[in-house]
Formats: sequence, C-alpha cells, structure tokens
Amino acid sequence: MLPQTVLPGAEKYKITHPNPGEFKLDGQCGDARACTLQTAHGPVQTPVFMPVGTKATVKGMHSDELKNIGSQIILGNTYHLHLRPGSELIKELGGLHQFMNWDGPILTDSGGFQVFSLSKLRKITERGVEFKSHIDGAKVFMGPEESMQIQMNLGSDIVMAFDECLEYPSPKDKINESMELTLRWLKRCKQAMTRKESLLFGIVQGGLDLELRRKSLKQITSVDLPGYALGGFSVGEPIHLMHELVKVVGPEMPTDKPRYLMGVGKPLDLILMVDAGIDMFDCVMPTRVARNGTLYTWQGKISIKRAEHRADPGPLDPNCDCYTCKNYSRAYLRHLFASGELLSSQLNTIHNLYFYVQLMNRARQAILKSEWPQFRDFCLSRFA
Repeated sequence: MLPQTVLPGAEKYKITHPNPGEFKLDGQCGDARACTLQTAHGPVQTPVFMPVGTKATVKGMHSDELKNIGSQIILGNTYHLHLRPGSELIKELGGLHQFMNWDGPILTDSGGFQVFSLSKLRKITERGVEFKSHIDGAKVFMGPEESMQIQMNLGSDIVMAFDECLEYPSPKDKINESMELTLRWLKRCKQAMTRKESLLFGIVQGGLDLELRRKSLKQITSVDLPGYALGGFSVGEPIHLMHELVKVVGPEMPTDKPRYLMGVGKPLDLILMVDAGIDMFDCVMPTRVARNGTLYTWQGKISIKRAEHRADPGPLDPNCDCYTCKNYSRAYLRHLFASGELLSSQLNTIHNLYFYVQLMNRARQAILKSEWPQFRDFCLSRFA
C-alpha cells in the first residue's frame, strides 16, 4: 500500500467544514426553494446542477475548467469506479478528490441504476446483486454493505443508498415488492456507514404510481438521514408523467432536508422541477448532446452542425459569458464539429455546462428576490 502521509498535495483536499449536513433554507417563492447544504468539502447552494463525472472525469473537462464555469459539486459512480480502477486503489492514492484533482464536494451514485441497466447480466437476492462486469464478464457482487464500503473508500461527501431501480412499465405488485427491498437495503446502508463526514441520502422509488410514491416517501423518510432523493426516473417513462408526479410529491418531501431528483434532465425539466420544490439535479444530457453538436442557449436549442452556421461570425449565444462564446464564432464551432476535431467536444461541453450552471444560479437569484414566477415563465417560453 502507498502510505498516504507521503502523497503530495494532500493538504489541498482536506475536509474544510466541521459540521457536514447542516442545511439552511435561504429563501422560498411558491414551492421553489433556495437552500445551502454544508458538506465536508464546502457548501452547496441550491438550486444546483451537478455535472456527471461517472469515471472520475467529466468528459471533455478538467477540474480547473469546471471551477471556472462555476460548478459547485460533481458526481462519480460507484459501479464504474469499483470495476476500474478499483476503490481500494483510489483510497491508497488519497481518495477520489485527490485522484481526480477536485477539492470541492463530490456525490457518488450507489451503482443501483447501473446494475439495473445490466438486467440480462444480473441476479437480485435479499443479500444484494450478482452481475457480470461489462468490461470483462467477470462475476461481481454488490449489496448495501459493499456499495457503502466502496463509497467510503472513495471519500464521497454525499453517498447514495443502494436501491433497486425497475424498468418502465412494471406491475404494481412488483414495484411494491421492490420498494420494500429498497427500504431494507437502506437500513443496512445506514448501519454500514463508517465515515462521519459522508452524508447518506435515501432514494424514494414507486414508479409513476402516486400512491406507491407516497408510500415509499413515508418509508424512506422514516429513516433519519441528511437528505432524500427521488429515483427511478429516466427509465423510458413519458416525461410529462414524471413532471406531473414530481409536482405533487416534491413539495411533500421533508422541508428541512435537501431534495434531489436523480438523472433529470433538459433545461425545461430543471425549471419545472425547481418549481416543484426540488433542490438538486444531475444528468449526462448537457455533456452527451454537446458531443453530438446540440447546444443550449438563452434563445433555445441550437444544432451547430446545421449549414446555416457555416459562415456565421457571431458567438454561439450573445447573452453568454462562457469561454466558448467569448472567443469563438458559430462558423468555427461548426467547422470543428464537421471536421471531427476533439476541440469541438471540449468547447461545446464548456458552453453547455456553463449554461446549466447559470440557469440554476439565475433561478436561485429569482427565488431570493421573489421573482421566481417571472423567471420561470421566461424560461418556459424559451425552452418549451
């Protein structure tokens, strides 16, 4: 093992807050909330969008760029980091913060959603899930205790409970059975926590059935935790049904804890869900579509691959202060994309993530100024 005492630069990644888990409601306008959550590596002000760094990297971005665009907190993934390079190795190298050179807060997903996606390669029991690695086909087992141990090794600031995520649609009796299993797993997750600096969030399931969602919400919040999430979305359900359900369930979540909607989504989704009282979001959408030439602006969505941009000397978005918009023309961005240049993905990703960060920053300011309805309606007119 590498002795952590000799690792260079460790001081930069040390814990900075003595009381992680403190939560403050800074302002509210309707159901929309502006809050502050203290983590071991600093505060997170909400509403907040968290860039997804599944394998210890946000694709196309290094840590300084993430800081420059204003990212407060990023995600890593338990499943992927467990398979490669391994959480024990990351622990020996100083933890995930030092490993990826990020000294801000990190949330790690438990791996439950990734295991769900391996439906043909997995076997679920009360103890946990046995599955085959998508890398080499090796058999791997993960249960609540294993997921927590991996996340403890990573040194995550926010730890997601290990849960079962079902496909859409699923029968009501199957959803109910899965919710009961998720509750039992949550209790085991809490018992397996070994880092007092890490904040465990429980995950509410229940599909698109309002009765079951409310039942799961009551079950999960019966376990006292620093925060709670709504999971089981982005699994093929009609998006308007998700909007309608969260609009009811969101305001019913505990008011004194952060509310996290997992895996959602587009700018329109974020605005509608902030309006429903949700505080935290993550999604691969802005980085994934950036690599395919789709860019979000304050005028709406743009496809940079279109021929109309071939000779356009103007910026991508004249109302955007990101590095891409301040330095490059639409014509150049289209040229990079058409030429298959790596810089295309990087510049597009910088813009999309900056846009998402600014969208949430402006939402927060609108809430604090009691101007949320006006800002919400402005966004709906642009993104609907």
